[in-house]
Amino acid sequence: MSVPDYQQCAEDHQTVLVVVQPLGVVPEDQFFRIYRRVASVSQVSVRGDGQRTLYIRYRHHYPPENNEWGDFQTHRKAVGLVAVACCGSAREWAHTSERFHGLKERFAATLYDSRLLVFGLSGEIAEQQRTDVAFYPTFDDCADVEKRVEDFVESIFIVLESKRLDRATDKAGDKIPLLCVPFEKKDFVGLDTDSRHYKKRCQGRTRKHVGDLCLQAGMLQDALVHYHMAVELLRSVNDFLWLGAALEGLCSASVIFHYPGGTAGKSNTRKPSISTATDSGKRHRPGAQEVLIDPGALNSSGISADTSTEIGRTKNCLSPDDIMEKYKEAISYYGKYKNAGVIELETCVKAVRVLAIQKRAMEASEFLQNAVYINLGQLSEEEKIQRYSVLSELYELIGFHRKSAFFKRVAAMQCVAPTIPEPGWTACYRLLLETLPGYSLSLDPKDFSKGTHRGWAAVQMRLLHELVYASRRMGNPGLSVRHLSFLLQTMLDFLSDQEKKEVTQSLENYTSKCPGGMSIITLPDGLQLPPVPFTKLPIVRSVSLLNLPASLRPHKVKGLTGQGVTSASPFIYSPISMHRGDDRSTKIDFQWVQGDVCEVQLMVYNPMPFELRVENMGLLTSGVEFESLPAALSLPAESGLYPVTLVGVPRTAGNITVNGYQTSVFGVSSDCLLDSLVGVKSSGCMVEVVPSLPRLQLSTSLPRAAQMCGEDLSSGVCLQLFNGETQQLTITLENIGSEDLHTLEVSSKTLTTKEKLFGEFLSWDMHDALSRLPLKAGQALALTVNISAKLDFSGQESLLQDLNDDGISVTGLPISSPLRQVLKPRPENKQVNKQANTDSNKSDYNHVKTLEAVLSFRYSGGPGRVDGYYRELSLGVRVDVEPSVFFTRISTLPATSTRQCHLLLDVFNPTEHELTLSAKNQELVLHSSECQRMAIQVDRFDFESLSVPSHDAVRQGSAYEQEEERQQLQGGLISRTLDLRWTIISSLCTTSLCPSPFSFLFVRLFVCLFLMCIRCF
Repeated sequence: MSVPDYQQCAEDHQTVLVVVQPLGVVPEDQFFRIYRRVASVSQVSVRGDGQRTLYIRYRHHYPPENNEWGDFQTHRKAVGLVAVACCGSAREWAHTSERFHGLKERFAATLYDSRLLVFGLSGEIAEQQRTDVAFYPTFDDCADVEKRVEDFVESIFIVLESKRLDRATDKAGDKIPLLCVPFEKKDFVGLDTDSRHYKKRCQGRTRKHVGDLCLQAGMLQDALVHYHMAVELLRSVNDFLWLGAALEGLCSASVIFHYPGGTAGKSNTRKPSISTATDSGKRHRPGAQEVLIDPGALNSSGISADTSTEIGRTKNCLSPDDIMEKYKEAISYYGKYKNAGVIELETCVKAVRVLAIQKRAMEASEFLQNAVYINLGQLSEEEKIQRYSVLSELYELIGFHRKSAFFKRVAAMQCVAPTIPEPGWTACYRLLLETLPGYSLSLDPKDFSKGTHRGWAAVQMRLLHELVYASRRMGNPGLSVRHLSFLLQTMLDFLSDQEKKEVTQSLENYTSKCPGGMSIITLPDGLQLPPVPFTKLPIVRSVSLLNLPASLRPHKVKGLTGQGVTSASPFIYSPISMHRGDDRSTKIDFQWVQGDVCEVQLMVYNPMPFELRVENMGLLTSGVEFESLPAALSLPAESGLYPVTLVGVPRTAGNITVNGYQTSVFGVSSDCLLDSLVGVKSSGCMVEVVPSLPRLQLSTSLPRAAQMCGEDLSSGVCLQLFNGETQQLTITLENIGSEDLHTLEVSSKTLTTKEKLFGEFLSWDMHDALSRLPLKAGQALALTVNISAKLDFSGQESLLQDLNDDGISVTGLPISSPLRQVLKPRPENKQVNKQANTDSNKSDYNHVKTLEAVLSFRYSGGPGRVDGYYRELSLGVRVDVEPSVFFTRISTLPATSTRQCHLLLDVFNPTEHELTLSAKNQELVLHSSECQRMAIQVDRFDFESLSVPSHDAVRQGSAYEQEEERQQLQGGLISRTLDLRWTIISSLCTTSLCPSPFSFLFVRLFVCLFLMCIRCF
């Protein structure tokens, strides 16, 4: 026997074999449709002296050489034949009938009965009543097929029972024939048939044969008795082959007793049926023993938990441990015969199935290891594939998953062996897929982001390469791309630099013919291959949503900030709400604007040993309509963290969530979700998108300057002015957005400075600008801003010291006078070297002073204005003020008239230009770094005639505020009277010198004129 039946199990010894085959040309689908209906009749209850069950095993293909071993083990004997034929006419029926008789001749030596099912024939022939032939008009109109099969099985049972009775009855004087297997017949030629040894051999083999018949006939207890008798007889004559068969039969009968549900692993395929005590009582045969077992002593698997609880258990039935010992003994006997390799292999398979139920995996693996080394001679490639596949299934059955995967992979490689004319790449691919669980490998990339790597990476990579090659040979490049992408994504950490280059080159070759994508691939058997996003090409370490530039950020009107804000908690702080959700669902505290370009920054890393090109990298969002603007980047080999900014435009308002990003690497498009990224830091991925707002672009008539420190400005200008000079700045505001501008407000803020600034630094007129509103998209308006730099013109300390140089006491001034707060006491010791003092003062006069201010433009329009949002532009203004004129000394002299006096001004020109100073129709020309005295005749000042604060103001204001108001009036009077102006001829700069209250110049002028007024009286 050269063809093993790998589906055999111990309980098959209880079955009778029926072969079902097509006769002539029968559609394959229709044949297997009838075959399944015939095979559904797997057990039939028959009546004899007691009710018994006959089990049937069906095969649609059975080699005749296996049938020759029917005397050795009766369950291998084909005792029934069912033929299925199609006939359309009487002539075809004649040919069908001849073929049917020819088919019966092939199994004539063992056949008990046969049936022919004819489809498609009608008329007189179909109306004939025959027991061995059934006629049906069509394959659909055959309702009684199962009933005819049951009648057919009952007829087989009758023949089986008669043979059992005939062989089991001892007839005195009859010579017992010697049952042989095919290869033994030539060995017994010429033996002495009258010897005692020969007779025992015949008796032992016959007893074993009768045991097989009893087991098939449903008489389990009788079978056990006959097997035991056969074992004793055959052991005494060293008939090892048949002794092994007797032991195997004894094991099979015991397995059927202990495990009535079967060992094949198929649920509900057998209904337990054991001969009861009543049956034994009704039909008591010599040597038969009654076997009783307590049903409560059996667990769910049919194994007795405690053998001591069995009641009246017979010694003929083996215990579960004894079953395995007898199986080992039987296999050892089979191993003595080269021609019994198939029998030995099938016995190993049966033992493994029993051990799987007993949960004895290690012992089962020993049987399987023995089965691997059994030599069956020259096997065909198909038989090798079947053998390795069965070994894989059995290893899987006992829980040896990696061993199972190994033999499954060997079977896959056998499908494409070089000796096969037409390699079965589809079968190879299917078998390779079945090996994946055994190697802890899944085709879902999500399973590889759940902690540490499981399995042997080297073996897994080899298997994935084989899947890629098999799918390519199948002519399915899409599968090759998917498996190669999976290999690169999941095994990247285990690939060497050279392997990374080779895999990526292969992937690019495949994607040039079939680009990879995110679609699910469904195989013909229904298996779905999920998409493989390249989350490691490149590796993303952090994701940050960026705020808009300062000039584009939306601001909420303060009066509307709290509208629509509700809280589920009455408390100011709730830890439950603070920690609800993860970081990726946290809403960011800034807003984006509909229609404006928004940015998300990713910190990426290239793990490849070569330059990585990423194409079509964009954002994946949800919540609002979003237009992603893809980017392309090139990352150097094994780069460090590299910032990448992805941009897009939200087209509607609402809340938007950044779910991930998309890439195209090596021809494979990937959608990478942030939830699937491991170790990614994110401060939140949800942001509010406010309705669209207009967008202004600012340009100036002066060149741009660098940003000023400490201020987030949209733009900046820088200019140089002389002290007292005024310059105009023209600002152009262009609406470059899509919404109309409806409101515009301008404000300024002078930054903190050490210098005292007098007058308005920035001034403007909004009348013309407001008349242009609303400003349409693409239109512009201009605004003129006056920049005035007015600082103190006095020499400061030198003037204060000169007050006492005149020998005039100032102690008579009012206590509330600001002079007492400004004047400093005279030093005790004066420097002798006045020339050195003068040089030091000149260096102080050349110091450039800086003034800074911020000009803000607040504007709004469009839908955003309706919701209370606006934008703000800011322009930084930096002015470097150079000194123009310094008054180093001020004094007075009496004039010819008592109502007048001469005001003496010592003027210093610190500039590099020629300067002209004018006052009351007088002019004084000063060269660079020149100091001259100018005498101005002025009338006596009547400070007492100036208006004084009202009584209410006196009561409400402080003394300092009253004095400040008085000084403002006095300073204005002095400024109008003197009308001091300077002009730099080379630059055509002209400005007035207006002494302001509390400036050192004003202090000196006021003191001189005040003391002069005292002298006049």
